[in-house]
Amino acid sequence: MKSRIPNPYRQKPGPMRRDRTYPTKRSPILRALQLLAISATGGAIIVAGLAGLAFWRSGSQFIEGLKMAITPQPPEEKVDVRTVVVEQVRDVSELTTAIFTMEAVVPAQSNRKIGEYTIGKTNLLYIAYGEVRAGVDLANVSEADITPFEEGKRVKLILPPPKLLDTKIDVERSGVYDYNRGFLNLGPDRAPELQSAAQQEALVEIEQAACEQDILGQANDRAELVVSQLLKSAGFEEVIVETTPGATTACQALG
Repeated sequence: MKSRIPNPYRQKPGPMRRDRTYPTKRSPILRALQLLAISATGGAIIVAGLAGLAFWRSGSQFIEGLKMAITPQPPEEKVDVRTVVVEQVRDVSELTTAIFTMEAVVPAQSNRKIGEYTIGKTNLLYIAYGEVRAGVDLANVSEADITPFEEGKRVKLILPPPKLLDTKIDVERSGVYDYNRGFLNLGPDRAPELQSAAQQEALVEIEQAACEQDILGQANDRAELVVSQLLKSAGFEEVIVETTPGATTACQALG
């Protein structure tokens, strides 16, 4: 009896397979949920696209606004009206508001003596043309002298007392009118010394004459007007300028 040799190429019968698959039925509720999810996803994509387009168009404005929101704002700078006024008036420094001119004839004399006896006299006559300037020294104005009103639109300023700023002789116009050493020129030859003494005396006389003409009062009045115009040109709508009482002390010292 012959034994069978198994054929290696012969396939063993396997389980039966289905050639076709049939879809299972889905519930209407499940299908509605799937459609809703698809539509929501598409809407989100559209909204994201529109947002991206808007950000691309206004990206610089958005970034600028973000920087302004994050960056701290600088503190507001307030202008001190008193400091501004002090700086403006001090730039003027000595404000000359009155000038007095005068011609003075001043004699000067020098004697030559021997013991108790005068043997000769020298006379000099000097004619001086002098000038006196009066005003206020605005460098002495401080913040305590300034009072601002209505957010800097009005300001009140107290001026320092006026004073004699300068007294001088016009040497081009002045000179010795007469110089005489007396009989036989026995008087001492002291022309330079006598001229210098005459000039000093002329300065005193011219200052006294200026004070008698109330030069300091005129300087006070005109300083009030000049300073008022100065501050109005700086932007103040109303300026109140007050002068200091007792401003004639400089002239009283000459009396």
